Amino acid sequence: MSRRLDCQVLVTRESSSTMIRLFFLQLLFLSIPVSAEHPDAVVGPKQGSLVIVGGGGPDRQFPHVFEKFVELAGGKKAHIVIVPTAASSDPNYNYQRSPAVSLAKRLGVAEVSVLHTHDRKEANTEKFVKPLSKAMGVWFGGGRQWRFTKAYGGTRTEKEFHKVLERGGVIGGSSAGATIQGSFLARGDTRGNTIMVGNVQRGFGFMRNTAIDQHLIARGREKDLLKVLEDPKGKMRKEFDRAEMLGIGIDEDVAIVVKGDQFEVIGKEKGAVLVYDPKSWKKETPDEKKWVTLINGQKYDLKARKVLE
Repeated sequence: MSRRLDCQVLVTRESSSTMIRLFFLQLLFLSIPVSAEHPDAVVGPKQGSLVIVGGGGPDRQFPHVFEKFVELAGGKKAHIVIVPTAASSDPNYNYQRSPAVSLAKRLGVAEVSVLHTHDRKEANTEKFVKPLSKAMGVWFGGGRQWRFTKAYGGTRTEKEFHKVLERGGVIGGSSAGATIQGSFLARGDTRGNTIMVGNVQRGFGFMRNTAIDQHLIARGREKDLLKVLEDPKGKMRKEFDRAEMLGIGIDEDVAIVVKGDQFEVIGKEKGAVLVYDPKSWKKETPDEKKWVTLINGQKYDLKARKVLE
């Protein structure tokens, strides 16, 4: 009888111990931050988010948009990496002068790193990509977007950019830093930025099957993405599926925040984002009817290709 009681007590103690361990494991699981996941996303990121800005303008909304980027990266405690490579090809250029660097510091971000090289060999080294290993936010500055592709396209660095999204981080950028986020690189020609389908065509593809343009209305560029999506001279490489491509044009002081297959327009009150969907066009569709216009606060479904009410 005594042995049976001892066994019962032992079983009870082990059961209690197991339950306690399970309880603390549940608490540990609940304390781990869960990143936003969108496994069915076909255009936007499957994890993480994007902040895509059409460039700075006279309304100076950039600081407010950048604050949203910092928030998505984790707030003041975040580790943010600024990539100013598009600004210049001059080896003597001071890349630390990036407006995003000073703004991040002014907002009190705990750790701000500047990542820059024009040397593809360096971009493939473990030492160079180390700052990206713990980053929850990467910001691409303005300039000429082809410089990003020339420096980092297909390298270890580009892979690390994508890993930031995979762990639930945020990728942001303005002007050239907006265009590089698409799969097709509009205005990517090294000879001049008025050539829409040029000699550098691959973006980083944080948004799949897209071409992104910036400074749109401020510089009278509303019809320029038609040259990409219609490609009348047949210059677009076969690796791009033009039939499935969306065009997204963003005005100055305006941004889209992309999560999965939806984006929301933020920024100046009277700013606009234009979305070009070739699937909706007919032969008789005039150029002026080949885009839909979204304003501050409106949302768009990239998968369904429609404005959300």
